[in-house]
Amino acid sequence: MTTVLLIVQILIAIGLTAVILLQRSEGGALGMSGGGGGGGMMSGRGAANILTRTTMFLAAAFFACSIALAVSTRIDAGPGVFDTQLDDVPPSILDLPVEDESPQVPTDG
Repeated sequence: MTTVLLIVQILIAIGLTAVILLQRSEGGALGMSGGGGGGGMMSGRGAANILTRTTMFLAAAFFACSIALAVSTRIDAGPGVFDTQLDDVPPSILDLPVEDESPQVPTDG
């Protein structure tokens, strides 16, 4: 299931990139030359543009697929790092017995 969603996600990303690159730039350089005038997104011409509608549809599909991938990946995954109990943790090197290495007092004799 995750593989199918990942392939769909890649196809949507390619389509979204192609549709965005096909659109004509209005206003140039992200509004650096004083805005785009009256031909923006909210005008009658901008809302009816097929490329704009396709971009909005593909963007919504991209977000929905991203959420589905996140949910699918979490369901397929096992318990997380913080989900393990202390009884399930294997013994570590700190649990090994330690030899008595305290300094010895020299004896005369």
